Amino acid sequence: MLEMSWLGWIVVGFFAGAISGAFVKGRTARGCLPNIVVGILGGLVGGWLAQQMGFSEVQGFIAAVVVAVFGAIVVRLVLNALSET
Repeated sequence: MLEMSWLGWIVVGFFAGAISGAFVKGRTARGCLPNIVVGILGGLVGGWLAQQMGFSEVQGFIAAVVVAVFGAIVVRLVLNALSET
């Protein structure tokens, strides 16, 4: 299992937020700090979803980024849906 400090999760969150911004178009959560926040929330959501689907642990940096990107896409979709109402 990959053991990362809070700084490591911020780096993963930045990558995940930036990558998810390329996949989901919209006007919400743009910029460095919002990307980090969306990426960190995405890591939490993606980790929870991965656990619910039966994946026990994320192993490796790339796997952590993939899980966080998947979760960040979900977070961005929810933010876009909330901003359109």
